[in-house]
Amino acid sequence: MHSPWIAALAALFLWWFSTGAILVVVRLLERRSEAARRAVVLAALPVMGLGIWGYEATLGALSVGAAYGAFLAALAIWGWIELAFLLGVITGPNARPCPDDVPEWERFLRAWGTLAFHEMLLVAVLALMWATGAGAPNGTGLWTFTMLYGARVSAKLNLYAGVPRINVEFIPPHLRHMASHFRIARPGWVFAVAVTGLTLALACWVERAIAAEASGALVGHALLAAITGLALLEHWLMVLPLPDAKLWRWMMPAPKQDKRPEGHHGF
Repeated sequence: MHSPWIAALAALFLWWFSTGAILVVVRLLERRSEAARRAVVLAALPVMGLGIWGYEATLGALSVGAAYGAFLAALAIWGWIELAFLLGVITGPNARPCPDDVPEWERFLRAWGTLAFHEMLLVAVLALMWATGAGAPNGTGLWTFTMLYGARVSAKLNLYAGVPRINVEFIPPHLRHMASHFRIARPGWVFAVAVTGLTLALACWVERAIAAEASGALVGHALLAAITGLALLEHWLMVLPLPDAKLWRWMMPAPKQDKRPEGHHGF
C-alpha cells in the first residue's frame, strides 16, 4: 500500500466503483416518486457523516492509512452530494427545458437555475473544509474535494459553452431538462483553459509525489495525481470519440421504458 502505483490504481478503482454505484442507485429509482428518491438520499446520510468524521479524523495524521482515509472521506462527502443531485433532491428551482431562441444571458440564467442549490451546497462544503483543514498536516482530503469540485465546475462550463461529444445516456428522466442547456460545438477557449489547468495540476501532484520523503505524503500526492488525471481524461472524452459509457453500462440494470409520450428535451 506504500507504492504510488498501488495508490493510483486504488484511486482509479474507487472512482470507477463509487461512480458506478451511484449510477446504479439512480437507475433503480429513476421511475420512482420524488418522495422515494428523497427517502434514499436521507437514508444515505450516514455516508456523508462518515465522510465528515473521516475528514476531521485524518487532518493531523501523516501515515499511509491516513492518506487513504482522507481520500475515502472526501469521496464519501462528494458521493452523497452527487447522489442527492442525480436523484433530483438537491438541484435548482428551474426544471424546464431551455427554448432554442432565448438570448445568451437568459440561457445562462436558466442553466444556473437548473443546478443552483447543488452548486451552493458544494461551495458551502468546500468553504467549510478549507476553514477546518487549511494548513493541516494531511491535506489529501481537502485537495481531493477541491480537485473534484474544480473539475466538475470546469466540465459544466464546457458542456454549456460547447463540446463535440456529450454523453446523456445516464441522465435520469427527472433531469432530462438539463440536456437542453448543453451545446454541441467545436471546443473553444473554455476547453483550452480547462485542460491546461488540469495538466498543470497533474504535473504539480506528480512533482510533489516524486519529491515526497514520507510514505504518507507520497501516497497522498499519488492519489491526488490519479484523481486529477481522471478529471483530465474526462475532459478529453468530451472531444475524443471513445466509448466511455461502456465503463458502467454493463453493470447497470436495464432502464424501464416510460410509456407516456415526452416532449423534446434536447436528446
